[in-house]
Amino acid sequence: MHPRNVWQAMSRPGYLLSAWPWRSTAYLFTGALVGVVVLVGIVLSAVVGGVLALALVGLPLLLGTALAGVPVAALERYRLRLVDAEPAPDPHEAPREPGLRAWLSTRLRERATWRELGHALLFAGLLWPVDALAFAVFLLGPLSVAATPLLLAVLGEAKVLKVWLGLVTTWPTAVGCAALGLVLLAVGAWLLGVVAGARAGLTRLLIAPREADLGARVVELARSRVRLVDAFEAERRRIERDLHDGAQQRLVALTMTLGLARLDAPPGPLADQLAKAHQEAGTALAELRELIHGIHPKVLADFGLEAAVADAADRSAVPVDVDLELPGRLSPAVEAAAYFVVCEALANVGRHSGASRAEVSGGHRDGRLLLRIRDDGRGGARAGDGSGLTGLADRVSVLDGRLSLSSPPGGPTLLRVEIPCDPAS
Repeated sequence: MHPRNVWQAMSRPGYLLSAWPWRSTAYLFTGALVGVVVLVGIVLSAVVGGVLALALVGLPLLLGTALAGVPVAALERYRLRLVDAEPAPDPHEAPREPGLRAWLSTRLRERATWRELGHALLFAGLLWPVDALAFAVFLLGPLSVAATPLLLAVLGEAKVLKVWLGLVTTWPTAVGCAALGLVLLAVGAWLLGVVAGARAGLTRLLIAPREADLGARVVELARSRVRLVDAFEAERRRIERDLHDGAQQRLVALTMTLGLARLDAPPGPLADQLAKAHQEAGTALAELRELIHGIHPKVLADFGLEAAVADAADRSAVPVDVDLELPGRLSPAVEAAAYFVVCEALANVGRHSGASRAEVSGGHRDGRLLLRIRDDGRGGARAGDGSGLTGLADRVSVLDGRLSLSSPPGGPTLLRVEIPCDPAS
């Protein structure tokens, strides 16, 4: 696998023969050049803006000084590609409205803007001299030593050539210096990678912190989970429609055909077989209808959560009182999650609680759907005892909702669901 940054490349034996030393050199060299420009720009804008501030002419310059970190950080995120293939995320938010005023308002309120200004000041005052010093010591110094024979040939043997190691006046000494320079150049290439990796790590920490990247990934993960839920609900509705309009209609036609054939057949073995086939077809039709209802009830898609909950209460084995008031339709994902929570809760009431009566109540208040399912059973229920509520709790959490269960021994049992949502337009 190709290394993604200079640190990974340095851990491999072929580092010195790869492009990473050159990339590290380019990163430090361009850092020194950019740092000089940033230093001059910040000093000039701050001084001129401060002098002209009394006449209000310098205020834009002072504002530009405060926002100087934004373009510097953008350039640094681009330069990071030289030594780090992992993209540095942009921590800035997009303005909610177009125009310069909205852009300035958004940038001045962001913590990232002031963090980038601090990075720009550190870059202008300290980091670029480090880049220049590392470039000079670890590259130019070894190159000058390695070039000793060339310099001696240019100046002539009669001249005394002064280098940082001492005096070089003879060819054997010059050749020895060249060999030493090549060794120092290899060591310098490795040290350039160390400095470039450290500089890139510090820059990423200041202008593209991991927590910002992690926060963006968490937001994207939450959005992808919501998209998956929406896609899942759409697929359930499609399967329900296909079964309702396809297989169920064919079974209805088959049942009617068998019924008519049974009436026309004379008494005997054939009539008995047709009666049996008619009965089996009716059973299969009933099971298919129940399956379709479990996948996605048509009453939920056509009439909404209130009607679907009332239908589930009518089909419950325990009498259920329904007191649910909604301002209108909710989003399909919210309606589906709430409906299946109610169905699972009522199924648990009928199977495990020994209750004589249950109640489903709630409504939409303060931007939230509230549901309460209560029964007068024996209590002692827990979400993890094969009740199916654990999966429903995960499904509700995808919508930023909460599901809580209160079931002390002796009852009553109260299941509470809360999902943030707005009425659908």
